[in-house]
Amino acid sequence: MKAASIRELKLELSSRSQGELLELCLHLAKFKKENKELLTYLLYEASNEPAFVESVKREIEQQFEQVNKRNNYFIKKSVRKILRAVKKYIQYSKKKETEVDLLLSFCCELKKLTPSIKENTGLNNIYNRQIEAIRKTINSLHEDLQFDYEKELSNMLQ
Repeated sequence: MKAASIRELKLELSSRSQGELLELCLHLAKFKKENKELLTYLLYEASNEPAFVESVKREIEQQFEQVNKRNNYFIKKSVRKILRAVKKYIQYSKKKETEVDLLLSFCCELKKLTPSIKENTGLNNIYNRQIEAIRKTINSLHEDLQFDYEKELSNMLQ
């Protein structure tokens, strides 16, 4: 089955009644966990972005506390899993400030991880890639926000 384009879907959805749209949304939410999470974000958390960011930061901290530290393989696998979740939350929000905040929080927790990421090339590469992503996103922000985030990034890098 070939998926319809966004334009075609938009046209078809605009011709549906409110009840049909409600049923379609509920069906999507039942179909996949990510759809349910996105719908939850849009309905409950999008109106209060700072609270959403703080809850995700707490979740990042909790996940880093639960990292399996038996060997480097498990550490790297756990870190990648956390990063995937962070990227998913960033995708839900679509706000550059949220992206910078969450990636800074991720990198800060990664830097605090023991054993040190400096000893593991894979983890060090993940860290460096996220730092570059943060810098790239910061450059697309307003000048005042750029200054604040650059200061926060430089403090974290020291």
